[in-house]
Amino acid sequence: MTLSFFDQFSLTAFMGIPLIALALTLPWILYPTPQNRCLNNRLLTLQAWFIRQLTHQLFLPINPGGHKWALLLASVLIFLITLNLLGILPYTFTPTTQLSMNMGLAVPLWLATVLIGARHQPTHSLAHLLPVGTPTPLIPILIMIETISQFIRPIALGVRLTANLTAGHLLIQLISTAAFYLAFTMPTVSILTMGLLLLLSILELAVAIIQAYVFVLLVSLYLQESV
Repeated sequence: MTLSFFDQFSLTAFMGIPLIALALTLPWILYPTPQNRCLNNRLLTLQAWFIRQLTHQLFLPINPGGHKWALLLASVLIFLITLNLLGILPYTFTPTTQLSMNMGLAVPLWLATVLIGARHQPTHSLAHLLPVGTPTPLIPILIMIETISQFIRPIALGVRLTANLTAGHLLIQLISTAAFYLAFTMPTVSILTMGLLLLLSILELAVAIIQAYVFVLLVSLYLQESV
């Protein structure tokens, strides 16, 4: 039976337990929890410094009213980075390659920013639908375009994360398969292909971190327009 390259993205279950549930919950075990009865070690100090720096960069341009989102967005960022990085390991499943999961993250976060803007700054939120100085004949068209672009935002968030990770995983599998089959017929080409695979794996590590950061950064930009 010939397996498809897309089988790595299929949802599977073991003994009736969906493996995606384990993939979503087990990565949290990797992070140590600070305790009051012991001093922080180097790992906890580095973890706290990393979270502090990221939240500082995300919320620097946002008004103080939006700083309440710091804990939520920092948790989402660490969550996405962990899932993306663990998905690169062999014999693992990447939940963030599922569009349904990414949309489940993107839609509530986007909708929350829209509702906050409609509640606290309704006039300012509606002003984004019409640029200043628009000619009168173009007002209905621009309002329609801006409204559509507003509803496309969560779709863009979910599709961007899914497409980038799926493309990277497929490319790694294609090149690794080619390197395996060329090892018996063309060893020199196979070695060069494995070198390319190593470089691609390093690139995929960077993509896994960058895409998680871009996801949270775009949510913070949407929040900036609402607070």
